[in-house]
Amino acid sequence: MQLRDEMITVFGASGFIGRYVVRRLAKAGYRVRAATRRPHLANDLRPMGVVGQIQLVQANVKDAASVERAVDGAHGVINLVGLLAEAGTQSFDALQHKGAGLIAQSAKKAGITRVVHISAIGADNGSDSKYAKTKALGEQAVRDAVPEAVVLRPSIVFGPEDEFFNKFANMARFAPALPLIGGGKTKFQPVYCDDVAECAVRALEMDQAKGRTYELGGPGVYTFKELLKFIMKTTRRKRILAPIPFFAASTMGLIGELTGKLPFVVPFLTRDQVTLLRCDNVVGETGTDLGTIEDFGVERESIEAIVPSYLARYRKGGQFAEETERA
Repeated sequence: MQLRDEMITVFGASGFIGRYVVRRLAKAGYRVRAATRRPHLANDLRPMGVVGQIQLVQANVKDAASVERAVDGAHGVINLVGLLAEAGTQSFDALQHKGAGLIAQSAKKAGITRVVHISAIGADNGSDSKYAKTKALGEQAVRDAVPEAVVLRPSIVFGPEDEFFNKFANMARFAPALPLIGGGKTKFQPVYCDDVAECAVRALEMDQAKGRTYELGGPGVYTFKELLKFIMKTTRRKRILAPIPFFAASTMGLIGELTGKLPFVVPFLTRDQVTLLRCDNVVGETGTDLGTIEDFGVERESIEAIVPSYLARYRKGGQFAEETERA
């Protein structure tokens, strides 16, 4: 492989989507600077490229000096830093709004205009959800600093390390019922993690993408109920699907937040996540003049093609259990 001269700094490189972005960049021949809070825990990124191609650096989006060091000398920047639920000092505002702005400002100061920012479908400054509101504020902060930046808004992202299919498949191992929050009518358009990574790399390279926002969704649209049924079918388990009204789910979310304050406890559900579930999470619902994944020429993978390969471990008896076996 012929290595390119360009260095790309990736913030959130050791996260779920980040590792796929690093792999895609390395495959394309870029030198990669993987910026993480704990680089000593990200050594598994190095083998994704040839010797010396992937450099690990320490950076915290709350610390301007570390961010400026991370972008110094880079050709482009990809920001994947985000949070699904607040915990301890890690807040939506600090990471998704102020952190995003700091990265973009540092890129501008370094003369970098090739910036790709990963946001989320549903980003809305007027939303009642802190997650969605800070995503929108982060987008604006990035655009204020670097107008040419490309914003990518994926729907829920699936892949071997995801926190959706894995979460509910694991729950089905022990719980007699799975919660249908709001009746399970919320729609999603799950997109494969590697497809998102491929879009990020192409967005970095395409001049026609500059300054645009793209919503990324997979080939299928499903209700929450349909996704839970798919999980049970894939893991060969029979569970009750229990409708939970939004007001009751909010109470569950409050309990989740309180238990989440305990050390090493990740809340299963928060009130903010319940608020997000009140709105569909599909392409084309949030505005006009938005690009889509098709604009990048990416052939999308479906949940049917990918998810069974990593949910097999949740079957009773493991992935090699007999086809006829049911829980």
